[in-house]
Amino acid sequence: MSPRHFLTTEEWTRQELQLVLDRARAFKQGSDSSRSMQGKSIALLFFNPSLRTRTSFELGAFQMGGHAVVLQPGKDAWPMEFELGTTMDGEAEEHVKEAAQVLSRYCDLIAVRAFPKFTDWEQDRQDKTLMAFSQYATVPVINMETIIHPCQELALMMNLQEKLGQPDKKKFLLTWTWHPKPLNTAVANSALLIASKFGMDVTLLCPSPEYLLDERFMQAGAENAKREGGSLTVTHDIQEAYSGADFVYAKSWGALPYFGRWEEETGIRMASRHFMVDAQKMALTNSAKFSHCLPLRRNVKATDEVMDADYCVAIDEAENRLHVQKAMMATLLENQQ
Repeated sequence: MSPRHFLTTEEWTRQELQLVLDRARAFKQGSDSSRSMQGKSIALLFFNPSLRTRTSFELGAFQMGGHAVVLQPGKDAWPMEFELGTTMDGEAEEHVKEAAQVLSRYCDLIAVRAFPKFTDWEQDRQDKTLMAFSQYATVPVINMETIIHPCQELALMMNLQEKLGQPDKKKFLLTWTWHPKPLNTAVANSALLIASKFGMDVTLLCPSPEYLLDERFMQAGAENAKREGGSLTVTHDIQEAYSGADFVYAKSWGALPYFGRWEEETGIRMASRHFMVDAQKMALTNSAKFSHCLPLRRNVKATDEVMDADYCVAIDEAENRLHVQKAMMATLLENQQ
């Protein structure tokens, strides 16, 4: 039987994801003390740095009786090659085809964190590192953030349900914020996917059409909204976007038309510093909660006043990473039985 992976929430139904969220809630409340990883292990491959993701996965495995093996290819593990047919006479010492199979013999789960290279979006959007592991591994593979961040999606939706109850038809504002450098679109892609999958009225606020997300995710969001009875609206008007919002989710990302040529984006980016989330904008909402995936640069993406307000629930969302990942690891292992 081929393993079921957790690469994207788009491969899971809303009902399946809700079962994972319900289990995460039980972990959080202490009513589920599952030791479903007793005697089992997970390999955590970090091609990029991490604070919340590494800590929450390591602790989650430990709390369920398992063991996490942390590997950083190119540092404490061999540099890897991902293309087939390549003459490996460069830096890479090991091909992912062997690495994924070997890790599958040792471990019960494999998790991968691999950001885009930020030079060619047509290449990066293929998500080759993650796809290669899922192709060659014989155990379930979990996406710890690539061009999407499905674990963050679950933590966000758990936060939404805790704060708003049933999310359907609630106004979810996904707002671009300024940052001194272009960032990955992963969390923005994922916020759009999960909010639309759970029937919310999603508004995407960004400075100009150049900051729209990849067509694949815009289309998936629109299809989710149609299926679940929600909506997807794009606007560049700050007041319109914040007006009546029930939840404000902030993230910065680079404009895809300038991908790999970031200096050409500088003018638009610098002219959009006023997109920072502040108390005046939050006052336009329907007493909305505010969150962010973290890390967040204070007084760049959001003001101190917003981050320290009672309506800021970013820390709750970060805590939820632990619970949803425990629930997902347990679910994937049970699916293998």
